[in-house]
Amino acid sequence: MAIGDLIVHSKDEVLGLENIHLSKSNRLELQQLLKEFKHIEILKEYKLPVDNKILLFGHTGCGKTTTARAIAKHLNKRIITLDLSAIIDSRLGQSAKNISEVFGKVSRENAVLFIDEFDYIGRIRDYDTKDSGEMKRLVNAVIQLIDQLPNTSLLIAATNNSSSIDTALLRRFQLRLEFIKPSNSQLDDYYDSLLMQYPQKFRNLERKYNLSYAEAKDITFRAIKNNIIKLEEADKSVIL
Repeated sequence: MAIGDLIVHSKDEVLGLENIHLSKSNRLELQQLLKEFKHIEILKEYKLPVDNKILLFGHTGCGKTTTARAIAKHLNKRIITLDLSAIIDSRLGQSAKNISEVFGKVSRENAVLFIDEFDYIGRIRDYDTKDSGEMKRLVNAVIQLIDQLPNTSLLIAATNNSSSIDTALLRRFQLRLEFIKPSNSQLDDYYDSLLMQYPQKFRNLERKYNLSYAEAKDITFRAIKNNIIKLEEADKSVIL
C-alpha cells in the first residue's frame, strides 16, 4: 500500500490558535509547548527534550481536530493525519509496517502527526478476536515508534474516550489536554464571533446551550442560510 493511502487529505480552512476558543488552562499549556519549540536549540544544549507528544481528549465537537491543525500552522510544520482505517491489514505484521512508514515520513519531514480516534488502538487491543494478535503487534509497534519520535517532530492524538486507552500508551504523552462542553458565556462569545461575519439582517438566531462548539456552529450556519433564503424568496415574491 502506498504511503499516500494511509494519510487523510483535508482541504478545510486552518484557523490560527488565537481564533480558537480554548479554556484558559489549555491555552497556557499550549503556549508553553510552542515556546519550547521556539527555543528548541537552547533546550537541546541543556539536554532538555521538548514536550512533543500531546493527547487531546474529551467531548466530541469541542475543537480537538481544529486545535491540532492550528498547532501545526503556528509551528509552520506540515500536518500528516493518519487514516487508522487504512492502517489495519490482516496480513501478519503489515499493520505495524504501515504505521512505521507514516512515522518515518513524519520524522524525516519534522512534521506533525495527527491521529484521531486514538482510542481505537487502545480499545481493540483487549478484544479477543482472530485479529487480536495483529492488533497487539500494532500497539507494541506504536509504543516503540512514539518513543523513537525525534524532538523536531510532534505527535498529537485525539480521542473522545481516553479511559479506554491502554496505560502503556497513555503514559507516553507528556501533555494531556481535556476539551469539555463550553459554558453559556463561552457559547455566547462563539455565537457572536460567527454572526459578526454576516450583515445584521441575517443574524436572527435562537441560541441553544449545553452543546459543543461544532453543534453551535451548525445551528448558526443553518439559521443564517435560512434567513438568507427567506429574504431572497421575499424579494422575488415582491417583484412578481
